[in-house]
Amino acid sequence: MAGADTIERLQNYLRALTPQARALLLGEFERSLLRGEDLGAAEIVLQELRRIAREQQAGPPRIGHTARMFFKPLEPFLVDDLGQHRHPGRIARASLEPLWTWIGRDLLPRDTAEMDDLVNTALQAGDDEKAQYLIRTLQDRVAMALSDNMRSAAIDEQARRRMLGQIGTQRAEEDAHTLKCVLKARDGLNAMQARLPVQVGNLSSKALDEYKALIEKTGAPGTDIFLYSLLTVRSRLSAPWQLIRFGVKAAGSDTAARVAETPYGVSVSIVLSELERQVLELRDDLRSGRGVATGALLKTIHDSARGLRTELDLPVDSTWGRTLSGLRGQIGETLRAEIESMPGRVRRLLRIRSAANITPKSTVDEQDAAETEALVSFVGTCRHFAGELAINEMTQRAYSDLQQFLDNNMNGLIDALRQSGPSERPFRKSQVDVAVRLCSLVFGKDYAAQFARAADVAAVTAEGGAKVSGAKAASV
Repeated sequence: MAGADTIERLQNYLRALTPQARALLLGEFERSLLRGEDLGAAEIVLQELRRIAREQQAGPPRIGHTARMFFKPLEPFLVDDLGQHRHPGRIARASLEPLWTWIGRDLLPRDTAEMDDLVNTALQAGDDEKAQYLIRTLQDRVAMALSDNMRSAAIDEQARRRMLGQIGTQRAEEDAHTLKCVLKARDGLNAMQARLPVQVGNLSSKALDEYKALIEKTGAPGTDIFLYSLLTVRSRLSAPWQLIRFGVKAAGSDTAARVAETPYGVSVSIVLSELERQVLELRDDLRSGRGVATGALLKTIHDSARGLRTELDLPVDSTWGRTLSGLRGQIGETLRAEIESMPGRVRRLLRIRSAANITPKSTVDEQDAAETEALVSFVGTCRHFAGELAINEMTQRAYSDLQQFLDNNMNGLIDALRQSGPSERPFRKSQVDVAVRLCSLVFGKDYAAQFARAADVAAVTAEGGAKVSGAKAASV
């Protein structure tokens, strides 16, 4: 199957959408995913949409057409962080620009400049086949030059330090090694990708045997290519944490120590490193206020943590066990501020004010209301995953406070609307509208509909009272 081409077409389609269309699509996919609906490629779409949103925050990539074509074999092995953390066999997307600069400035300056001109000329002439041939030629030359440089660096410490300094990424040696391995194994990895479906929904026992055989045919355990064969399968899993099943299969046991003894033990390290990245991404999203599909990201984190804990026998005092325990603690601390701030934010938004404290004809700030509604929805999502993420107590406490406040305050808000004068009525009405939306999230649509009807009656009563008062005043 031409899975890689399908994914590339999906990426191009999503990037061609307007930001508003992407936001609507992202929100709908997230809501459906959190409802537990089977959406097929939803995980891939969400991942791409989140990546596009992060790129818009950071600015567009600064590498040209030639560089993007050159690095295309690396796509299954890219990771969206800044290179601070170790991801076995993977390269931070942010490292591509400095790697390309190093190749063109220090490794193969003449070849790179020449090929860049020829590729651009071929693309402008519409000769994609020639452009691809030129790129493959450049990839082969770079792979050979990398091998030569790394052999020299292995026996000459000064040459090694100079090369790493020239590359300039945080994990320069690992980045150079990954680039060399992927370029040298390009054809075998491409053939492997062609045999994989676009998305593997569930790594069942039959599929596990099939893909394990494919991994070992492409790169036998103990070879450099093995890790990248394993990561290639990972890139097609809708639930990438399922990669650990290869380790359990190879060990014939779910005991962590037995899994660690097999070549597939690296699968656990891959999943843990990705989980760490996701926890940091969640923290950054919450701090920045971007809120890009945080519910779906939280679900992914939850599923990964649960998969590690339930499919592996991880002693708490083992290296992997301590890592997982530490990450669960980080998740709790990351979410604490959001969860605990939610009831207070709702109270401030919906508190019943005196008429003297309401600006005439004003309404509740819509952005504040939307952010509060999103926060309540997010905490509701946290409730579903609270047990696994060690946030059960704080989540239940915050949600109980919210339920009690809404239950006790709704009648007061409606009474205030019923008795409101013309200048304060728009604000009272907007408060009730927000409260009804929150009740729909917390108690359900039927409960919220009762209050919505009561609010409509209260608004009509207030309007009628104002007309009667006005008529009496006119007659006097």
